[in-house]
Amino acid sequence: MKRVFLFLATNIAVMVVLSIVLSLLGVDRFMSRAGLNLPMLMVFSVVVGFTGSIISLLISKPMAKWSTGARTIAAPANSTEFWLLDAVGKLAQRAGISMPEVAVYDGEPNAFATGAFKNSALVAVSTGLLQGMTKEEVEAVLAHEISHVANGDMVTMTLIQGVLNTFVVFLSRVVGYVVDRALSRNDNSGTGIGYFVTVLVCQIVFGIGASIIVAWFSRHREFRADAGAAKLLGTPQPMINALARLGGVQAESLPQSIAAFGINDKPGFMELFSSHPPIEQRIAALRGRAV
Repeated sequence: MKRVFLFLATNIAVMVVLSIVLSLLGVDRFMSRAGLNLPMLMVFSVVVGFTGSIISLLISKPMAKWSTGARTIAAPANSTEFWLLDAVGKLAQRAGISMPEVAVYDGEPNAFATGAFKNSALVAVSTGLLQGMTKEEVEAVLAHEISHVANGDMVTMTLIQGVLNTFVVFLSRVVGYVVDRALSRNDNSGTGIGYFVTVLVCQIVFGIGASIIVAWFSRHREFRADAGAAKLLGTPQPMINALARLGGVQAESLPQSIAAFGINDKPGFMELFSSHPPIEQRIAALRGRAV
């Protein structure tokens, strides 16, 4: 339940805060003074909808390091770190991107990639992953994360979230305006309490729907990253082995801001909000590529 709450809060919080601030500044009243100004409302919705997504993208690397305690490998301290840097470098070269930052964090088996740009990304793996998998399996996980970077998944997810946020803000205010007009007993052009309450409720409800759509896209994007890993390695078998290994261990939950870019996620009882499809489906898709 905590994961679901954090997922929704990340996508909705900035919109709600900006909406309240702009409403207090009189923007909503200005748009509805002589009837709802739809062109101005759309511009307003785009600004509010994309602001949170873009800010989240731009601060994704420092936030990921802070939330996981990841330590960037500036110079390898042992043979494992030396191998890790070498493996990431080779995979990045094959994928046609610049060498990303490589980090290690303490935790159960998992890994993630994040960053605003392809050529300045971060790839991080947990100590549990390094200790519990073979080098071939770890390399497959790294290839999966490099594929996320090469595919521009961080930017794509941000754009999709921004578009959905825009419609959430827009539709919430349209519904709020209609409800307020229906409840109004006079001809005053200003908006009443019904408008603000309806907008707030609609943003939360519509935001939940938007989160489901984003999670659905994220699950489909995982298949593409798995296929990308198979392409980088020249065979799907290492990725199949790595997923099978992950399916038999207790994968650590990543912070919600980067969970969609991990190698594994626990769907729990609310699969609609899961950022990753079941491992069995991912393995089946990879085996289909091997046929």
